Amino acid sequence: MGSWFFVSDLHGRTERYTKLFQVIAADTPEVVLLGGDLLPHGAAALHGQTGLPHDLVRDFLLANLRTLRAGLGSAYPRIFVILGNDDPRAEEEAVLEGDAAGVWEYVHQRRLSVGEYDVYGYACVPPTPFRLKDWERYDVSRHVDPGCVSPEEGVRTVAVAENHIRYGTIVDDLAALFQDRNLERAVCLFHAPPYRTSLDRAALDGMMVDHAPLDVHVGSVAIRRFIEDRQPLLTLHGHIHESARLTGAWREVIGRTHCLSAAHNDPELALVRFDPADPAQATRTLL
Repeated sequence: MGSWFFVSDLHGRTERYTKLFQVIAADTPEVVLLGGDLLPHGAAALHGQTGLPHDLVRDFLLANLRTLRAGLGSAYPRIFVILGNDDPRAEEEAVLEGDAAGVWEYVHQRRLSVGEYDVYGYACVPPTPFRLKDWERYDVSRHVDPGCVSPEEGVRTVAVAENHIRYGTIVDDLAALFQDRNLERAVCLFHAPPYRTSLDRAALDGMMVDHAPLDVHVGSVAIRRFIEDRQPLLTLHGHIHESARLTGAWREVIGRTHCLSAAHNDPELALVRFDPADPAQATRTLL
């Protein structure tokens, strides 16, 4: 089995994507997984992201990947994609165009196979303080942490049935996605990290909202319980940029499951390399 690459939270930074394209061309991995928050968020201007293509998915990502595919030929990797909570769901149409063209494979709420391994994707996260709610769901109940905005509030770029917003949960989505399948060879591409781990630690120390202290762990309880109960081979996560800086860890083991994060809050591209046959030997490099 060849090497697999995992990246997440590139947030439209073209210099990160350029590094990714270069390392794919040089190392020719078998699989590349993009773990969401691929596009610029609302604070793009604050990070100096000017001069971006008008349509980043079509005019930059898909255009560059088509060029890469032409150059690599049969060595072009399979690329699996989900979006993240900062990505407007209105961009899903362009992502599906890339899927139809064979440039990448859209794996949100899907199962696809790579040899003996199954790749599952799930983009949604528990409620956040942010206004965009396209990829936010209640977690295991209709609880919303202090300081966060309910999925029933905020804004959406795609219309969704009210009962789906009001009663849908991550725990129910995961039950429908994974069913009773054997997950011993499952690679799960999540945007959200599991709750109360090294991967979901946010910089919320000492902060309060209306006299209520904020939980510094902001990951998904449903994803944590799923990992504990079902023990997939490997789970991949992003979303909480500062977690590795705060905890000094980008990986965790829960039972037999190896959990890896590619979230990073500095300018570099955080590239996780792994072989699903031996996930304990995974590495993370800042490029």
